[in-house]
Amino acid sequence: MDIQETKAVDAASAFGELHRAFEAFRETNDERLGQIESRLTSDVITEEKLTRIDRALDEAKSRLDRALLEQSRPRLGETQMRESDQREHKAAFRNYMRSGDSVGLKALEEKAMSGSSGVDGGYLLTPAVERDILRRMANISPIRAVATVREISTANYRLAFSQSGPATGWVAEADARPMTANQQITDTTFPAMELYAMPAVTQNLLDDTAVDIEQWLASEIETVFAEQEGKAFITGDGVNKPMGLLSYPKVANVNWGSGKIGYSVSGSPGAFPSSNPSDVLVDLIYTLRAGYRQNASFLMSRRTQNLIRKFRATTGEYLWAPPSAIGMPANLMNFPLIESEDMPDMGQDTYSIAFGDLRRAYLIVDRRGIRVLRDPYSSKPYVLFYTTKRVGGGVQDFDAIKLLKFGVPG
Repeated sequence: MDIQETKAVDAASAFGELHRAFEAFRETNDERLGQIESRLTSDVITEEKLTRIDRALDEAKSRLDRALLEQSRPRLGETQMRESDQREHKAAFRNYMRSGDSVGLKALEEKAMSGSSGVDGGYLLTPAVERDILRRMANISPIRAVATVREISTANYRLAFSQSGPATGWVAEADARPMTANQQITDTTFPAMELYAMPAVTQNLLDDTAVDIEQWLASEIETVFAEQEGKAFITGDGVNKPMGLLSYPKVANVNWGSGKIGYSVSGSPGAFPSSNPSDVLVDLIYTLRAGYRQNASFLMSRRTQNLIRKFRATTGEYLWAPPSAIGMPANLMNFPLIESEDMPDMGQDTYSIAFGDLRRAYLIVDRRGIRVLRDPYSSKPYVLFYTTKRVGGGVQDFDAIKLLKFGVPG
């Protein structure tokens, strides 16, 4: 069995473990609820057992996520055949990474008449490896996996939209078409900010010809890049980083307006109400317009999900369900549930749950090219690789997402 087959087996094993853990969780929680109904309290042993199973359920989900990420990651010694120009770029970049020889890359720049080396120096990764990095980052960064992603070649992305919508009307086939009213057109700018990482490597690894040095670099930077941008997509303040979902002005849904994100409240300070807590989720779902609900998802942290996992419908069915297939998210009330540790845990007046069509709500802009500068001097005997990518983000449709605030109205 080769490495890729082993990774597939690991993912299938983790998927099966997750479902078995949820069955045990469901049985134990049913037992706990039965004790509460009959004795108005639950047994301490049952509570401890449920806590252990809940922890095992989270661990199984984490193992499945890691297995899926490993399955999508190529082996370090793996080299793929590319088109002739891609092979030429790869060979030149390999020489630069291993020895610092940049002659080949400079020749490619002149040939393409491109400015691949910026004011800080450095050269671009090959396009194929860049695509691999962005694809695997989507497996780590929750928002990148579900948002709209645009690739740009400039410093900013400008999105034009009509404040009032296009003027329309009904006419008969032979009727004259009256001139429509003037629209108020405005635009929003999404600047691409610089994100960097600086992995270190020994000369022994650089001298090892069996190691694909580009894939080594990709494996070193993809996780840290994904974690940093994932946090920014949720809580970023827009200063030298993207503007996060929770950083925009927020207003109660009854007062909602463009440029703000609407929210509903749980009705209980820092918690779900003790009676019919799932009704709060139903209210949140229906604050979103029907056109957005069909592709909507929940977004929350693991700890918030842990609490919701115990909710049941009046028929006794659990509202939370594990993934239906490998690579799919968990489900809450038949909507996908996206887990992000950057979403705040439940607390007084926190906005801990988001619900909406995240692809229409949030826009990510990637400036083309991941740049690498080789530095053999700053940390001898190690060689540093100062690696940068430019990424921006922000809300593009404020009507496509709603928040749940854990507090009381007013």
